[in-house]
Amino acid sequence: MKILTVIGARPQFIKAAAFSNELLKENQGYENNLIIEEVIVHTGQHYDLNMSDIFFDQLSIPKPKYNLGAGGKSQAFVTGTILIKLEQIILDESPDCVLLYGDTNSTLAGALCSSKLNIPVVHVEAGLRSFNMKMPEEINRIITDRLSDLLFCPSQESVKNLISEGITQGVYVVGDIMLDASLMFKKIALNNSQILDDNDLVANNFVLATFHRAENTDNPLRLAEIIEGILKINDLDRVVIPLHPRTRRALEDNNLIDLLTGLKVIEPVSYFDMITLEESSKVILTDSGGVQKEAFFFSTPCITLRDETEWVETVKEGGNKIVGADSDKIFDAYIGFLNQPPLENNLEVYGDGKTAKNIIDKLREAYK
Repeated sequence: MKILTVIGARPQFIKAAAFSNELLKENQGYENNLIIEEVIVHTGQHYDLNMSDIFFDQLSIPKPKYNLGAGGKSQAFVTGTILIKLEQIILDESPDCVLLYGDTNSTLAGALCSSKLNIPVVHVEAGLRSFNMKMPEEINRIITDRLSDLLFCPSQESVKNLISEGITQGVYVVGDIMLDASLMFKKIALNNSQILDDNDLVANNFVLATFHRAENTDNPLRLAEIIEGILKINDLDRVVIPLHPRTRRALEDNNLIDLLTGLKVIEPVSYFDMITLEESSKVILTDSGGVQKEAFFFSTPCITLRDETEWVETVKEGGNKIVGADSDKIFDAYIGFLNQPPLENNLEVYGDGKTAKNIIDKLREAYK
């Protein structure tokens, strides 16, 4: 059996690392005719200096066989370029299925291209919904799920979303593969990262803030409100901001960059350094879906700088508060977390940390 895995952004590489590592172990117990071959395609959607050979080596990710170099332009250009280049790869490789993660433009392009070539589509993280159609990711999720043959859901909430849309065939709850990755790499990160020492930080004595989504960076009023809320928190606890390039440009373009004076602003960090910051911080402020989940996995209180989240379990379990871009709500949520007992989040809502194995088992069952 041959799987073609299409990935294009750092969160997808992390998820793919958990799957690929488990696949290597699983293959050792099978004869040649039952071994699952994985061919990895890196679309190049996001160029990341931290996505170097060292990153691949640290996470033990097999090197991509193909790199499409499709990043750096508009969403239409990226999606179209991937479609054109991926079509020939699929024809040449003749995979049994195409495996996709999450909700990026790479995911959408992979689903469109595969389905038009009548190659089964496998979607990991199926059924997530923010119910905000202004988000490009929401469009990507909905279309990918509609085109998928196997839909691997992280939770029961995801299944409910699919059922409400009439999607019931090929749907399985397997858990969240990000939980696999977080458990796998947390110890490595804490043993190897020097980010705390390098920035004179003490565990549980600082707040981590990261925000880069277009809904915040493209709106000067939201951006100013977020920073005002952060400044209020900084009066009580040191706030550390690994500043995303998009956020820096937005602040400079809107003459807001001086608002960061007095805050601990650092350059974007590697995955292992980010895990260390998340696990060591007192509270996290973010608009990232991945950071919301990692905060939940590490039982670090999370304040989400969005008006909704697709990871509703983190809110229902009490580990995440949705505040939008309101400085008063940001500060109130922070004070609320300080005044409650330490979190002990119920990770079982996202499985048992064996999601990759569950996916592999279902794939063998479906294609044997």
